[in-house]
Amino acid sequence: MKSYKVLTVCLGNICRSPAAQGILESVAAKRDVFLELDSAGTAAYHLGNPPDSRSIKALHQVGIDISRQQARQVTKDDFHKFDWILAMDRENLSNLKKIQPQDSKARLVMFGEFYDHAAFGEVADPYYGGDEGFTEMRKHLCRIADSFVHHLHSNRED
Repeated sequence: MKSYKVLTVCLGNICRSPAAQGILESVAAKRDVFLELDSAGTAAYHLGNPPDSRSIKALHQVGIDISRQQARQVTKDDFHKFDWILAMDRENLSNLKKIQPQDSKARLVMFGEFYDHAAFGEVADPYYGGDEGFTEMRKHLCRIADSFVHHLHSNRED
């Protein structure tokens, strides 16, 4: 069975990308699609820290535990290690394109492109808001993750 290595990326790697990683792990397991997942940030603000407590809480409400993840920064090696690098918004996509090596094997896209109802393919950053923003983020990421895993499942070469 074909497996995919997928990296989810946001700015600080404490809100959207760890949530996306946890949700993708859950969706892939239910769909019998094998994914090797990790998450990272384009900035080094929170290196080594766990996800934001509001992200942990929002995912815990649907039975997904992301509490053991630790923030890290994207490296040039990631572009050779991963098949897919999924940016949460345009700014992070732009930052990733600036460091992407010419011979990169990774497909670099905005995660929201896999869901028709994402505003410009972006996943809104809930960091400066309240708990409701994290709940909306979770719902949005669940829909995108479902569409992404469906895309991989229906296009896999076994």
